[in-house]
Amino acid sequence: MRYRLFVLSFFICTIGPVAAQIEETDVVDDENEIEVINSEDDGETFEFPEALTNANLDSLMNIYMSKTYLTVDADCEMLNENPSFDREVYVDRLRRMPTVMEMPYNDVVRSCIDRYMVRLRRQVSYMLGAANFYMPIFEQALDAYQLPLELKYLPIIESALNPTAVSRVGATGLWQFMMATGKAYGLEVTSLTDDRRDPVKSSQAAARYLRDLYNLFGDWNLVIAAYNCGPENINKAIRRSGGKRDYWEIYPYLPKETRGYVPAFIAANYAMTYYCEHGICPMSSKLPVKTDTVMVSRNITFQQVAQACNLDVEMVRSLNPVYRRDIVPGNTAPSPIRLPLNDIPRFIDMEDSIYVMSVLQVLKRAEVELDENAVVQQTKQEQRNRRNQNGVQNNHRSTSVTVKRGDTLGAIARRNRTTVANIKRLNGLRGDNIRVGQKLRVK
Repeated sequence: MRYRLFVLSFFICTIGPVAAQIEETDVVDDENEIEVINSEDDGETFEFPEALTNANLDSLMNIYMSKTYLTVDADCEMLNENPSFDREVYVDRLRRMPTVMEMPYNDVVRSCIDRYMVRLRRQVSYMLGAANFYMPIFEQALDAYQLPLELKYLPIIESALNPTAVSRVGATGLWQFMMATGKAYGLEVTSLTDDRRDPVKSSQAAARYLRDLYNLFGDWNLVIAAYNCGPENINKAIRRSGGKRDYWEIYPYLPKETRGYVPAFIAANYAMTYYCEHGICPMSSKLPVKTDTVMVSRNITFQQVAQACNLDVEMVRSLNPVYRRDIVPGNTAPSPIRLPLNDIPRFIDMEDSIYVMSVLQVLKRAEVELDENAVVQQTKQEQRNRRNQNGVQNNHRSTSVTVKRGDTLGAIARRNRTTVANIKRLNGLRGDNIRVGQKLRVK
């Protein structure tokens, strides 16, 4: 049995609705939870990314991993009000952030920052605690491809740090890969598994995709915008702008959500850096449980594993978000299941019994027997039924005739293989006289 040590606890975290604090704010399309912002100053409109508009902090705090590993920090007194700062302070703070990527200031960026620091203070606290679990995974993937580490905040605005998040258009996972893009970067999707939901695999794929986008555009703001709406839309905006290749110059030609995407990314970097200056306390996070993976060669369910190892099935599910239906498809190929490190020996000891349990609780039948004798008998019966039906139809067609010119009872009897006496009896005839057009029963 081969397994590899890996310290990780997959934590599901998100933040709540964001809306820019500009002169006039209109909220529309409540059904799809899209927030549209209108500015009196320039008349432009943009939408915030979907992940920033539909989270519920109360429900998130009831998720298994948040209940287990996050608590309010009793040693930090969180302010209820956001301190007020001048424009120059924001400009200076953004300038001093240790980033390779450009982090400029403008009214749209300021509106995003204000929303994080005012209405979303509790969500920022929540994110800061959750960052202890996910950010090391993101940083390792980005560093492997020599990409700016500030890109680690993209999943905050993409998926709200939810590995099983699915957008209204089908983008899935922490990095919100569409099916085609995910497959192009090696993320397999089947009815039972979805690599887009795997934090490690999806982070590696996202790093490669971001690298390729940078090779295409050579500008990180355009890269982020392209990650949101696709390179085709960026090229279209460049053409419509007359060939300009600066994000803020092609801004009016971008899709509405992409106009809010880069400002939201800048604001997320600001919030995760300067939360202390705004009186926000990170939630306290306990060290995640140490975990390991074991390769299994049979189909098994989370319920079977949890029962055999005396684990909470919610824990098994949270540690293995790649599996879509609580089934590890070991029959297809050796597949890993992640478990708490201390429970690995018990799983290995119980593995044979778990496999037996999986056979008894059949997931899919490998073979199905047919009763050939029953098939033959049924076929014969169907043939008899068809013959009988044809006989009835033939009888029905010959039970009566219409007398034609020149017909006699004798001629009619011969054609229908009966007797004159029988025809007379069936039709109540006393003599041999018949008339043209007369209906006669012959059987």
